[in-house]
Amino acid sequence: MNALHKHRHTGYHVMHLPGFGDIRFRPLDLDNDIPTLHDWVNREYAQYWGMRNTTPEDVRREYVRLTQPDHYDVWIGEFNGRACFLLEHYDPRQDVVGQYYPVQPGDCGIHIIVAPTDQPIRGFTWHVFRAILAFVFTDNQVQRVIIEPDIRNEKMHRISKRVGFTYTHTLELPHKTALLASYRREQLIEPTLRNPRTTDKPMHTVETLTPQQAVAHLEPERWITVNTLLIRKALCEFSHELLITPELMHERDGWGNYQLIADTDDILYTFRARKLALNHLHIDTPSIEKKQNGRKVTLDAVLFIHEFKNRLGIDIKMLPTYLEEIISTLYSSAYKHAKGAPTARQLTTATFQQIEQAMTEGHPGFVANNGRIGFDANDYRTYAPEAGNTFRLVWLAGHKDRTVYAGTDDLPYATLIAQELDSPTIQEFRQTLRDKGLDPDAYMFIPVHPWQWFNKLANVFAPEIATNHVVCLGYGPDAYQAQQSIRTLFNVTNPRKFYTKTSLSILNMGFMRGLPLYYLGSAPEMAVWLDDLLGTDPYIQETGFTMLGEIASVSYVNPYFETFGKHNGYNKMIASLWRESPWSILKSGQRLTTMASLLHVDPYGTALLPEWIEASGLSTESWLDAYLKAYLSPLLHCFYQYDLVFMPHGENLILVMEDHIPVRALLKDITEEAVMLNPDVVLPENISRMYAEVPDDVKLLSIFTDIFDGFFRYMSHVLVEHAQYDENKFWERVAECVYQYQARYPEMEEKFRYYDLFADDFQLSCLNRLQLNNNQQMIDLDNPVALLQFAGRLKNPIAAFKKVLSDSHAI
Repeated sequence: MNALHKHRHTGYHVMHLPGFGDIRFRPLDLDNDIPTLHDWVNREYAQYWGMRNTTPEDVRREYVRLTQPDHYDVWIGEFNGRACFLLEHYDPRQDVVGQYYPVQPGDCGIHIIVAPTDQPIRGFTWHVFRAILAFVFTDNQVQRVIIEPDIRNEKMHRISKRVGFTYTHTLELPHKTALLASYRREQLIEPTLRNPRTTDKPMHTVETLTPQQAVAHLEPERWITVNTLLIRKALCEFSHELLITPELMHERDGWGNYQLIADTDDILYTFRARKLALNHLHIDTPSIEKKQNGRKVTLDAVLFIHEFKNRLGIDIKMLPTYLEEIISTLYSSAYKHAKGAPTARQLTTATFQQIEQAMTEGHPGFVANNGRIGFDANDYRTYAPEAGNTFRLVWLAGHKDRTVYAGTDDLPYATLIAQELDSPTIQEFRQTLRDKGLDPDAYMFIPVHPWQWFNKLANVFAPEIATNHVVCLGYGPDAYQAQQSIRTLFNVTNPRKFYTKTSLSILNMGFMRGLPLYYLGSAPEMAVWLDDLLGTDPYIQETGFTMLGEIASVSYVNPYFETFGKHNGYNKMIASLWRESPWSILKSGQRLTTMASLLHVDPYGTALLPEWIEASGLSTESWLDAYLKAYLSPLLHCFYQYDLVFMPHGENLILVMEDHIPVRALLKDITEEAVMLNPDVVLPENISRMYAEVPDDVKLLSIFTDIFDGFFRYMSHVLVEHAQYDENKFWERVAECVYQYQARYPEMEEKFRYYDLFADDFQLSCLNRLQLNNNQQMIDLDNPVALLQFAGRLKNPIAAFKKVLSDSHAI
């Protein structure tokens, strides 16, 4: 095509559809259509258009930009005198999509958004597609129409397939993962358009993945890149945990040249690094080299584990599974680098779910952090958070004699289900039970992850299914997206609905990811008790710290496996937990991000944290002070005031941002991780498991390890490497935050001294040692301290500020 659109398509065009009516096409009016278009693109159903939470001026600016090139046209479609859809069509050769598939002569790309309506017309979208295709093919140069909808947009995929589009490629575009489909001119002459009343079963959009596409991201240069990055991480984390000890050869200007000999002395690694606080190596990635018998060889992270297996201390029987987790981590890393994710700067204005999808690292401490053993290549594209796909949950009916529901007093089972499912779906599910001759009132509805149903439940629970103790009801209506914690699912159809956390029996980072009734049955009561304890606390209110309550759960007890104990994997296979959505507490002008994003470095080497600080207009110190007040201060208060600790790592925290500044922190994943350290606190019997007997010298590790070493160590590194920020200034802000908190509560001076956050050093508690010791069950869930792995002590990075700050901040 030769810039044909502007010249061939002008004025008004009417497409007559026999048996339906006329659809008129007219050019977009930038003066009068913007308010209408602004309304359309900000609706929930328009999430894949990528313009939600925009202003009318934002929309106008975007369409001024789009309509400037000669190859791009935008049209409004009218039916019965009312605007009912928008059509964009363009030359793929002059668009970014043309870089990702083999463009053919005569290709024309289109984008379509249909207007919302409160009076649906049966088959309307199908007729709109007919009109659009007829309109586009009035240009004789067009031989093929191309669409590339977001891979998650199941509604668009279903209508496109009914119309006759052929799906051929998965495209990893910079702003989305898309599916490429085409419609040829000859199909209009011999139409393959299916009846608009034809119904399609819910489908996983990645079923079009070919065998070659499953490994398309595994290219040699990219593979070297991700192997180098994982070896950099292994060198840093294994050195940090004293599993390996690189030898400093010489040092200059704070940078040292190191060497490390493997278990056999024919293999030598060398690299350049700075040693930061907490025995953390800031390694210059390009400097990493490996030599074997004096010759430089290619870096290979899997071989690295082999070469140091003796020092890592992993049991030879566990080594193959650990290597599989390493390879899986590399596979996912290559996918993330190939995907063309948004830049760090683009993420400063991205939506919450776009940020979740864009994260590239996973847990910052674990070297093998993306095991997901149990997923195949299609499962990965469908269910991994970085794939960004949406999917529907499978709903089961569990007989009440084997199904346990727990909810807060104001959320009984019937209320919960009425909120999570619409009335037609509930009636449809009940009718399914009646059709089997069963009493719907004798069952409870249970949402399960589709992977869990097809790979575990349909087989393992066959006896329960065959006897109608479990009945499969089919897919629910809402679409969900996996969060970084993979089995926690965000409702993208209605973000204000609850999160759903489901059992997912894959091996991932030290655990089989089930959900035990032992925890779920008491989750709602724990949520209420914690809210009563902290909800009215003036300091907690001041910081805005909020726990997203886990307010309901449902579990099915399989009698065949019940005797094997509460932590047995087979007793955790059918269960779901509902958690409050952060959207329910957002105020106007506020946005959400996972705290893990503070450590994010995009595939192009730019960190997000400095971009946020720059966008805020604040100094780094002021931005950090705001963040620490929102995050660290309330956790200090929970520890000192209530002897209460959590697991506040990056994936468990959601930050509320206002003008790019953190203003409050939202904590999730409480049920299995909230711990009461004080034996004198009277806990309700049903949540007495919250208490853990922890030695006094270990209690403060809930801050030293989980916050200082487990998050701030990496955050400081990001600022040092990507913003040239002095790490001492970072730790000074942390120290200042502690002193400001302590100054508020002089009555707790004795406790501050006993649990001294300014102590010279603290025990090093090691995560990778836990995983290397047992990569299938890292800790004893009944005694979380028993299996902790300690190795030496770390110098406390805020101890140096004790005397400096005490002059002006007396306790």
